[in-house]
Amino acid sequence: MSIGNSPEDDRPSIEDDQPAIEDDRPSIGRALQEARIAAGLTVDEISSSTRVRIPIVQAIEQDDFSRCGGDVYARGHIRTIARAVALDPDPLVAQYDADHGGRPAPTPAAPLFEAERIRPERGRPNWTAAMVAAIVAVIGFVGFTLINGGDDGGKGSHVAEGPAPQQKPSPTKPTKTAEPKPDPSDSAIAAVPKDKVTVKLSVLEDKSWISAKSHNGKLLFDGTLLKGESKTFQDDERVDLILGNAGAIELYVNGKKVEDQFETGQVERLSYTKGDPEVG
Repeated sequence: MSIGNSPEDDRPSIEDDQPAIEDDRPSIGRALQEARIAAGLTVDEISSSTRVRIPIVQAIEQDDFSRCGGDVYARGHIRTIARAVALDPDPLVAQYDADHGGRPAPTPAAPLFEAERIRPERGRPNWTAAMVAAIVAVIGFVGFTLINGGDDGGKGSHVAEGPAPQQKPSPTKPTKTAEPKPDPSDSAIAAVPKDKVTVKLSVLEDKSWISAKSHNGKLLFDGTLLKGESKTFQDDERVDLILGNAGAIELYVNGKKVEDQFETGQVERLSYTKGDPEVG
């Protein structure tokens, strides 16, 4: 009797019948678009409320993040648009990181702040240089007196050895040059007018898109600042700001540093008035 394969041997295995598990989540752009439509909002309205330009909003809804200017700005735009359409931005940002190689480690900013703390020490008086200058001045005066005294036949040399050298240190000119000079940034802060709102922005790392308006809606600035660049704005009553990548910015308001901790890639809307810097 021959032994053949059982009909059951030709049946596909259970593992072959199971479909592959796929991620059934909608894409980031699709999720934002559906939430916008459900909220009854147009692309123009989203652009107006978030300050994200219309072509960028449209590109993000098509999952095209190339127009955002980099991963930092892409995350910031996703957060801003998600909040505008009442979505939790964290899962969408996590999905973006998973699709684009993960979130990069932030650049440490400690050396930059350390440099700011060290900078005022450069103005301290150099006592060694002052003493050397005083000694050189006395020696020069004595030498000049001796040379002139030699022409008068010896009387001048006796005078040079007497009280004449002792009269030179009385003006104490090196003491004046040794006074510490104020740091330019401290002087600028002290000169901030009390009857105006003064806002100074400095980009410490990467770059940041900034929009600034006066209290009557006049546009003071709208553009991108690169690392190391600064801008100062003034108004009689209020300055309204929109900061893209707020974590890269150092902010001084009315001469005082704002200590709020902003995240890298975060978009912030801020308003400041006269007096102590308090967000309006």
